[in-house]
Amino acid sequence: MQRRWKIAVIVVVALVAVAGYVAYASSSSGGNPCAGQATAATTAVQAGVPSGAAPAAALRAASGAGSPHAVAPTTDPGPRLAPATGGIISVVAAENFWGSLVAQLGGNHTSVLSIVSDPNADPHEYESNTSDAVAINDAQFVIVNGVGYDQWALNLIAADNHPGQLVLNVGTLNAVSVGGGIVSGNPHMWYNPTYVNRTIAAMFSDLAAIDPGALVDFQQNYAALNASLATLYSEATSIKAHFAGAAVAATEDIFVYLANFTGLDLVSPPEFMEAVAEGNDPPAQSVVTFQCQLEGGHVKMLVYNEQTVTPITESMKSIAAQHNVPIVGVTETIQPPTVSFQVWMGAQFLQLYNALNAEQLGQ
Repeated sequence: MQRRWKIAVIVVVALVAVAGYVAYASSSSGGNPCAGQATAATTAVQAGVPSGAAPAAALRAASGAGSPHAVAPTTDPGPRLAPATGGIISVVAAENFWGSLVAQLGGNHTSVLSIVSDPNADPHEYESNTSDAVAINDAQFVIVNGVGYDQWALNLIAADNHPGQLVLNVGTLNAVSVGGGIVSGNPHMWYNPTYVNRTIAAMFSDLAAIDPGALVDFQQNYAALNASLATLYSEATSIKAHFAGAAVAATEDIFVYLANFTGLDLVSPPEFMEAVAEGNDPPAQSVVTFQCQLEGGHVKMLVYNEQTVTPITESMKSIAAQHNVPIVGVTETIQPPTVSFQVWMGAQFLQLYNALNAEQLGQ
């Protein structure tokens, strides 16, 4: 979707929501527009899932939450042919978070190109070009996120119809589908430790299928990467150990997987998060509910996507700042693009921990 086309519409929705907020204030008991909002939101939304869905524990299990562990390498399912080749393996990753991981696995046996890596752009809006088409056509191994996140890449792969090319679709691998909502249909799988571990296992198997002669090096790299990720995710586990159950808010569904994994209670309206993530207009009532959560002191932190800037998300950030709610920005792609997946993600974990611990830090 082209999000910037809808900015004008979002502004109108925001104005409508503000008008609704004023009307609600005049009709509520005691003139408080947020009366009853906090309890209703917390009980109706578990881990960012619409009311009536499965309990939070079941949702965390379904979305791979819990203690991550190394996944035994196995050949990724699908009718694909591995080219018998030696030398350097040409790899194209649609996004740099997957590119960073496969580069660490492949080491000097691979040449990896990550296409989407601009820290100032919204990956949802990426439009492919001729260079992308040539790179994908020439690659022996292509990694796409799937789940509607990089359809441009899938279109290029289909147009090339390269019979000797391996394609790893991360969404297909992890059984995440476009129609699954903000949990089972959430494309931000790099924020789910279990999905990440499963994906690098598939990457390992595919690299070994392409170049069996480099198997020993791939095995060593795989063990080192697993050890590094175990250290990384221990930082997220520390958040769970200290802050499990804390009520937090997010402007979109990019934070759902990580909230589940760390045991945080993501109480912001699912309708709001999903609409913003898809570039649509949040329902007016969801905007009012979100405002009330931020104004009433019911959340310990607001998480927002730095690569999705709209009037409505900026408004929520402003409200949070006015009411001393710590604000943490997360990104869709690795920032800065020159660092590894682990360095990038670890820095974000530290920001989340510090925001949740703001009172102890005297912030």
